[in-house]
Amino acid sequence: MQEKLLIGTVLKPQGIRGEIKVKYYTDGPADVKKFGRVFIGGAEYKILSFRTDGEAVYLGLHGIADRNEAETLRGKEVYADRADAPPPAAGTYYIVDLIGCKVLTDAGREIGTLVRITPAATDVYAVKAGEKEILFPAVKGLFLEIAPDRGRIVVDERRFAEVAVL
Repeated sequence: MQEKLLIGTVLKPQGIRGEIKVKYYTDGPADVKKFGRVFIGGAEYKILSFRTDGEAVYLGLHGIADRNEAETLRGKEVYADRADAPPPAAGTYYIVDLIGCKVLTDAGREIGTLVRITPAATDVYAVKAGEKEILFPAVKGLFLEIAPDRGRIVVDERRFAEVAVL
C-alpha cells in the first residue's frame, strides 16, 4: 500500500502572491483542504489558504511567496500523506490502491492489469492487455467485485464488451 495519495495536478500559478490552481482528483474540493499539507515535487508544503470555484482548488502554500516560485510547480502532481487521509467511504477506493489489480470477467477470463484511472465525470480505466491498452468508463452495471486487498477487479463480461474501447 502506497503511503502517498495522488490528489491533484498543479495547473498554473494564480495571481502574484504564490497561490496555485490545482485540478483535484478527490471526491470533492473540500477534501483537499482536510489534508493540511501536500507534497509537490518531493517537497512538503503546509496549506496556508484554500478556496475553490468548484472546478479547481486554489492553494496558498508555506514557502511559495510569489508567482515565480509558484510557476516552478506548474504541471507537477500533488500528493498527500495517506495517514492524513480520511478512510474512503464504503464501496469507494483510493485510485492508487486499484492500480496494479488484475481485471477479470465474471466468466474468469483475465483482461489485463489496471494501469491508470483518469478522473472525470465518469472515470476512465486503462488496462494493459499484452501490448494493447483497453479503455473503458466506470459505468453502472459493469463492476461486480472490486477487491484491492485481493488484487482483483471483476467486471460483467457482456457489459464490458459494450463499453470497452479496444
